[in-house]
Amino acid sequence: MPVALPRLVATDLDGTLLRSDGTVSDRTRRVLAAVEEAGVEVVFVTARPPRWLDALAHVVGRHGRVICLGGAAVWDLAGCSALEVTGFDAATALELVADLRSAVPGVALAVERTDGPAFDPWFPKDEPHLPAALRAVPVEEVLDGGAPVGKLLALRPGSGLSTRPGDVVRGATADAVQDEFFARVRGTVGERAHLAFSGAAGLAELLAPGVTKDAALARWCARLGVDRADVWAFGDMPNDLPMLRWAGRGIAVANAHPDVLACADAIVGSHDEDGVAAALEEALSSR
Repeated sequence: MPVALPRLVATDLDGTLLRSDGTVSDRTRRVLAAVEEAGVEVVFVTARPPRWLDALAHVVGRHGRVICLGGAAVWDLAGCSALEVTGFDAATALELVADLRSAVPGVALAVERTDGPAFDPWFPKDEPHLPAALRAVPVEEVLDGGAPVGKLLALRPGSGLSTRPGDVVRGATADAVQDEFFARVRGTVGERAHLAFSGAAGLAELLAPGVTKDAALARWCARLGVDRADVWAFGDMPNDLPMLRWAGRGIAVANAHPDVLACADAIVGSHDEDGVAAALEEALSSR
């Protein structure tokens, strides 16, 4: 039976709304516009940093904002500025970096801030267009100023895997080597950071305590006066689970991680089948 439209739709991007090639299909673009025209707010909630959002400006909606960095920031695309940032201060980030270096020899680290990233010189060069200066020195040497660190990335030594958006290795969580790496990272950071997993194998994503997609989405909804019961959330990876559990209706795409499929209120077609768009089309048709 068709389900009526909610007041707000929150959706992850990579592996959920976007196709495997990182694009928004024409069908999805049309449906998002129709949903907005029907009075429903659509907000993207993504692990992406701000620099990976410009290509999506045409589908963000009239508000022009994205919850990014896994919930650490709200980014205004039109103004190219952060409206909200919750992250590690320099002192905490430095402590975490030092402890990770000691616990995982050879670990490759990167920091994501709303004013730009920084990488260890040996971090994989998946973004060759970035200035070489961002890789000139180990990250701890650039942590004495700037915006809070929204996300600290730790790449397993020897993994040699891509961290670009959309380059997800689905079998990663079954890898005993990766499980051991995550356990070591988790044991090292303790309560000082929250460990998230958005799909890139071998990559541990560390956020400040309390920073999750659901917390950022809850603040967004509170400002609009939207109750969680009136929210649909779409996702595919474990870092989407808090958001899917918080929303009135948590929906997984068919290609989602097994843990996400197991907890979802509903499952729609895969990201390459425009599953999010199909679900919203059905709701629109029931009006």
